[in-house]
Amino acid sequence: MEIELKKFSVRELTKNYEDNEEAGVVGFDGKLDIRPPYQREFIYKDKQRDAVIETASREFPLNVMYWAVRGDGGYEVIDGQQRTISLCQYIDGDFSVQIGNFPEKRAFHNLQSDEQERLLDYKLMVYLCSGTDSEKLEWFKTINIAGLKLTNQELLNAVYHGTWVSDAKRYFSKRNCPAYGIASDYLSGAVDRQEYLETAIKWIAKSSTVESYMSEYQKQPNANELWLYFNSVINWVKVVFPKYRREMKGIDWGYLYNNFGNGNHDSAKLEKEISALMEDEDVTKKKGIYFYVLERKEKYLNIRAFTPNQRRESYERQDGICPVCNKKFDIKDMEADHITPWHKGGKTNAENCQMLCKEDNRRKSGI
Repeated sequence: MEIELKKFSVRELTKNYEDNEEAGVVGFDGKLDIRPPYQREFIYKDKQRDAVIETASREFPLNVMYWAVRGDGGYEVIDGQQRTISLCQYIDGDFSVQIGNFPEKRAFHNLQSDEQERLLDYKLMVYLCSGTDSEKLEWFKTINIAGLKLTNQELLNAVYHGTWVSDAKRYFSKRNCPAYGIASDYLSGAVDRQEYLETAIKWIAKSSTVESYMSEYQKQPNANELWLYFNSVINWVKVVFPKYRREMKGIDWGYLYNNFGNGNHDSAKLEKEISALMEDEDVTKKKGIYFYVLERKEKYLNIRAFTPNQRRESYERQDGICPVCNKKFDIKDMEADHITPWHKGGKTNAENCQMLCKEDNRRKSGI
């Protein structure tokens, strides 16, 4: 790859800047593709965005940017998208920043004429990179963008960019996107860091990997299958578990849907059990309740353990003898057990505690 260092002014960069949802983001008099298909979404927080403008207004240096040279004479941003959009949005009047000795935040049109000219004349250091598509992609993967490391899904979007990824991002990757609208109460993570998209692919890929799924579907014209599947998962959750609780956010709903989605579940009966388990102080992992009521495995609930004092009390009461095999053990070779199992109403208290040797306790637990 050939690299040439150039200087461009903010005035040149922002000329005919346009951010169009369908056509993309362009600047540099229409010759610069600011968000090519392999790029991430705009993720700067207000503080980071404002810092770019403050740095340029003081004529302090910004980090060097990288543009790829296209065969048609245009350019693509490899590194510097966040800084570029911050500058373009400010010149376009999208936000205000505290600049200079003025305590108030000011938009670009509020600046004094000499302040405007100084910002427009600010020089950006840009490396122009000429090479193959694979070389451009490798640069994008390895360059650290403004200290914000690419997430794994952002890298995969770059590697497998194409019609499928572009359509999938329309559903899952924009702020206030359709996926956020229907599932923000049920999913964790940030939409613009591609975490919704990653979750949806993990769900539909099942035992496969996100990467292998994206590799298979890269050339598909759209992501309709993924979007319809995702809708099916969320609709199933809302029907089977109609009462919403904050514990429902971030659960692996795809796993539950894939394994139990075809069952005929009694929502009222499930809700009654869920409500009781939510109130059970022995259940320490409330999110696991939704797995337990379908799969019936106590491991999801993380049942509260007996305290050291309760274990010691039971050990002394039994004189160190395991009631199953009637052999005497040191306390370190024994484990606390519910006399009446938790699932049959037994509580985690001193009265319901017994000490079994490890072998008998694990045999009883089915381990």
